[in-house]
Amino acid sequence: MAMATVKLSSPATGLLAGGRTRRSAPARRATVIRAAAGSYSDELVSTAKSVASPGRGILAIDESNATCGKRLSSIGLDNTETNRQAYRQLLLTTAGLGEYISGAILFEETLYQSTTDGKKFVDCLKDQNIMPGIKVDKGLVPLPGSNNESWCQGLDGLASRCAEYYKQGARFAKWRTVVSIPCGPSALAVKEAAWGLARYAAIAQDNGLVPIVEPEILLDGDHGIERTLEVAEKVWSEVFFYLAQNNVLFEGILLKPSMVTPGAEHKEKASPEAIAEHTLTMLRRRVPPAVPGIMFLSGGQSEVEATLNLNAMNQSPNPWHVSFSYARALQNSVLKTWQGRPENVEAAQKALLSRAKANSLAQLGRYTGEGESDEAKKGMFQKGYTY
Repeated sequence: MAMATVKLSSPATGLLAGGRTRRSAPARRATVIRAAAGSYSDELVSTAKSVASPGRGILAIDESNATCGKRLSSIGLDNTETNRQAYRQLLLTTAGLGEYISGAILFEETLYQSTTDGKKFVDCLKDQNIMPGIKVDKGLVPLPGSNNESWCQGLDGLASRCAEYYKQGARFAKWRTVVSIPCGPSALAVKEAAWGLARYAAIAQDNGLVPIVEPEILLDGDHGIERTLEVAEKVWSEVFFYLAQNNVLFEGILLKPSMVTPGAEHKEKASPEAIAEHTLTMLRRRVPPAVPGIMFLSGGQSEVEATLNLNAMNQSPNPWHVSFSYARALQNSVLKTWQGRPENVEAAQKALLSRAKANSLAQLGRYTGEGESDEAKKGMFQKGYTY
């Protein structure tokens, strides 16, 4: 995805040699934007804006089949394709979901699945103005030479996979890598995470998919919030350095950062206000305002914690759309309500709408937390959690 060379001249409009008219600065910038992302640039910007629309966020159901199996086993169901399809159908056919959800990240199996009535899941989403997305990484593996850290694989063949996913209806992608504070993190691991994310983002954009950039800073550890802020700033500095080196169009990406919180084993919990202050400090120091959407992951927080923290971040104006891309924090109550029983589908869909609406209100800065159940307040952190 080569960057075209653009010769810049004086900002003022006037005549050049040969009678040609000098373009204004905005016209030149538009040329640079188109050159940076190729033929898909306008579509990428439009897709990113659609996902980052007021009062809406992302439903992340891109768990691998193995991880989806963990979800199902928690309610006593076998990990079969039929059961996975039934659960995905419950989620993706929820009437009214598009009011609160702008995008859904799918696993490859789900992208190609249909409902029991034969309607493609992709079409179920499009009918509600929800953008279909796709997980494109191939998971974490040990990083040789590091301090027991990992790196994310999946760049081989990524261009052809992205092209096929686009044909199937996907319009954005997700690539998750992780950084561990208890393991250092080492400079090697941070650089590997940033470079891999940048290469993925460039390849995704080249094939029409808006890349979600996700270097998750794991909750594991007993460190304080200031240490998390320090590491987050280091990680995001590296990420944007390599995104720029790879000519990634910032207006056509979305971010999926961790909130800046203390480690899960830290002796003192931070208030939503403190988490919002530290997280927004990190974003303002490291993220260009050209990026349209910041879609936070929940990372093992309770459903209510994730929503309260998001709400606190939206109590003042931000240069970005600050929203959510939650998995467990949108699904936990749904699963426990459903229990795999057809007669519970309607109640489970209501539970999904309730959580989606709560986070929609938080994106608008209007969530109060009133009436939340004790179950929704239970933390979901698991040490060493794998996807």
